Amino acid sequence: MMKSGIDQDALIQMFATATASGTEQVRKGVTQATLAALQGRELSLKNIRSVLKTVAQSASAGAAMNKLPGVDVEDLLDKAVVGMDEALLKAVDANRVALQQFVNQGADLREKHLKKALTDLEAMEDNFIGTLKKAAEGAGAQASTQWAPILEKLQAGGTLSGAKAATTAEQFVNQMHTAMRDTRAASLKAAQTLAESYTALVSGVLIGMSDALTQGGAAKPRGKK
Repeated sequence: MMKSGIDQDALIQMFATATASGTEQVRKGVTQATLAALQGRELSLKNIRSVLKTVAQSASAGAAMNKLPGVDVEDLLDKAVVGMDEALLKAVDANRVALQQFVNQGADLREKHLKKALTDLEAMEDNFIGTLKKAAEGAGAQASTQWAPILEKLQAGGTLSGAKAATTAEQFVNQMHTAMRDTRAASLKAAQTLAESYTALVSGVLIGMSDALTQGGAAKPRGKK
């Protein structure tokens, strides 16, 4: 079954047949599947949620089917989260490169679509954790119990992709503020030049008035009648 550009059956099978020593392969498999799905669509929060939800649901279904000795379901789900996180790191990098290209071409980060890109980056971690929570809740009581410690750990320590997304957004926001400060500095410089011209003008007028007063001073005041 294909959903969100992901072969769910293949993912479920991967989790269902993973051995205790094969959890790293699960992580790599999740990273590759998630990244491939993200690459095949517009990189919006909506599409990211859709991909993460499908992966999480497949992980839950496959892990529940795994009855091999020594396999820790929680560890399998944890590797699934790490795999998704690694794929999202690539998505954050793609956003960073795209934003920098726009900036290099003179785009203003206050423009609507670029502001939305920054907002989406800032929301990346909440989006990730929120999607996992909903997927866990929809998978039934047993799956929710298995997901609980993983979600608790994520909420306490965060995700690598979330941290990098927040840092990237902050970097560009600071860059935007610096550009605004430079613009203001240029405006202030122009205002200062105008002010200096104005004071020079006032000085010239004052000199002219002084000369007139000096010349007029030679005339005697009119006496009283």
